Amino acid sequence: MTNASIILAGGSGSRARDDVNKVYLPIDGRPLLSYSLETTDACDLIDTMVLVVRDVDWDQAEQLAAMVSTPIDMVEGGLTRRASEYEGLKFLAPRIESGEVDCVVIHDGARPFMSTRLLEAVMSTAREVGGAIPGYAPPEPLYRIEGDVVVLQAGEGVHRVQTPQAFLASPLLEAYRRADEEGFEGVDTAETVQRYSDLHVRVVPGDRRNIKVTFVEDFFVAEDLANHWQNGTWDFVE
Repeated sequence: MTNASIILAGGSGSRARDDVNKVYLPIDGRPLLSYSLETTDACDLIDTMVLVVRDVDWDQAEQLAAMVSTPIDMVEGGLTRRASEYEGLKFLAPRIESGEVDCVVIHDGARPFMSTRLLEAVMSTAREVGGAIPGYAPPEPLYRIEGDVVVLQAGEGVHRVQTPQAFLASPLLEAYRRADEEGFEGVDTAETVQRYSDLHVRVVPGDRRNIKVTFVEDFFVAEDLANHWQNGTWDFVE
């Protein structure tokens, strides 16, 4: 049984007000993407990695990929998140179809502080039930707008969802083939799986420190978190 990791690094820095891809911007003196690569490399359950990148970022990505010891390949991403996920899955397709790779975890490279504990949790749960995503109840109230009426959403059952997200490989690949045929663009891997497969997906406890760096202010938060981070773990109790 082989676990493969797909790390998405094909976005841009538009919302961070930067012309370059944000995953190569520094956090505590090192590229943001290096944190996810380091954590994945440190996880004993990961056997192979696929890094999905933009063509214009290829050289930078190659330098970071050279720093990991886990077997890693690079592929060029698509125009959308779903398309980039699919490019990673198509690269793995021969090994998935042969049964060599039977579990795939997909992670957003803009989330630098995925821990090895979280990575292991989603993979072990996916092997048990079919799929796993990390999530947590938001601390702030959520509202739905209905015309001129503001409706408070009940907090029970409402979660913020993160990556990494893990799934059994064969039905995941088939779901993305069907989504590609119909041109469906899901917000994350789980939405595509929910729509195009029969996999049961379980929510495992997420981590609020596993932030997605999107806006300028997120970099300040990330700098502070980096002070307590080393090789996929926190220097205080998780």
